[in-house]
Amino acid sequence: MPQQSIISLILPFVLFMGVLYIFIILPDKKRKKQYNSMLEGLRVNDEVITRGGIIGKITRIQDEFIIIESGPDKVKFKLSKNGIATTTSALKEEK
Repeated sequence: MPQQSIISLILPFVLFMGVLYIFIILPDKKRKKQYNSMLEGLRVNDEVITRGGIIGKITRIQDEFIIIESGPDKVKFKLSKNGIATTTSALKEEK
């Protein structure tokens, strides 16, 4: 009898962990994979949106940094690749 009570206590926990994995962890892994492939696919002249909301065009790509040009005065920013939120072409594809 004691084993049946242990199983009845553990089963809901295992089911909850399975649901958590399916609905939270798997979609997050997919989203991270898409984001990393987007970062790997960045090219010069791509238009990007930074996490801070700045829209600009990539002028140079270095190892882990990119330089973007923004605004009518062609102001240049150097930022980490992880500072890129998305590309404008990705936004157009979603619509």
